[in-house]
Amino acid sequence: MLDVCLLGTGGMMPLPRRWLTSLMTRYNGSSLLVDCGEGTQIAVKEKGWSFKPIDIICFTHYHADHISGLPGILLTMGNAERTEPLTLIGPKGLTRVVEALRMIAPELPFPIEYREICENQEIIRQKGYKITAFKVNHNVLCYGYTIEIERAGQFQVEQARALGIPQNCWNRLQKGNVIELEGRRFTPDMVLGPPRKGIKVTYSTDTRPTRSIAEHAAGSDLFICEGMYAEKEKEAKARQYKHMTFYEAARLAREAEVKELWLTHFSPSLIRGEDYMPKVQEIFPAASLGRDGKTMELDFED
Repeated sequence: MLDVCLLGTGGMMPLPRRWLTSLMTRYNGSSLLVDCGEGTQIAVKEKGWSFKPIDIICFTHYHADHISGLPGILLTMGNAERTEPLTLIGPKGLTRVVEALRMIAPELPFPIEYREICENQEIIRQKGYKITAFKVNHNVLCYGYTIEIERAGQFQVEQARALGIPQNCWNRLQKGNVIELEGRRFTPDMVLGPPRKGIKVTYSTDTRPTRSIAEHAAGSDLFICEGMYAEKEKEAKARQYKHMTFYEAARLAREAEVKELWLTHFSPSLIRGEDYMPKVQEIFPAASLGRDGKTMELDFED
């Protein structure tokens, strides 16, 4: 099961009841953040989740509303007696930006491992997550992220028996291990059926609509996408500053055939976003307005 929480939904500046953008997921004892804007610590505390299990933080880009909460998070994780390495993932320049921010968080009891994205698309596998970073179209270098929990095929008992594989090896093979035993080599593909549908969440913000977003969001169980503006008169502003409207996000969700869309990263000028949702839902019925603390539990299909 994958827990997903939209910690903050604001863009540009925090507001009462709307922290800056951040997403948190939990899977198998490991937590992941995408972006870490101002107020992320408060949002995590309000949710009642823990800082210590955060193993990975992904950054879409380095505008302040997406990374300004990082020094405080690092210090809090250190105060929680974390000693395991923390992996940071982000566009080129990650090490330089974070090391500059660490001027105010210089001493940590855990190492930081940097993974800078240099290609239009990169895949990172860690802690049970398959993380795909894909380039989008903002006024600075920016990436979206697809987070997947892959699911192996079913164990084929009769096949294992026919191959004479000892039963005490079955569990390890099912977990993906290769086994050498008495001169024989057993591999998972010998006893596992085709891969089954896993869990897929796509997160994209601060961008114009792009083909890459639709392609990577395709079939997602949950698509979290920026809707900076809802007012029709702000469509030109969205194009100028390379952001999206509610309606553009809904069209992407429809094209990608996702199961559900959450809108996020709202302009500070946006009030009563729910008033615009009927028009959005005419485009994509399974769209809803994001809010701070909004949570979903995603499980594997039977």
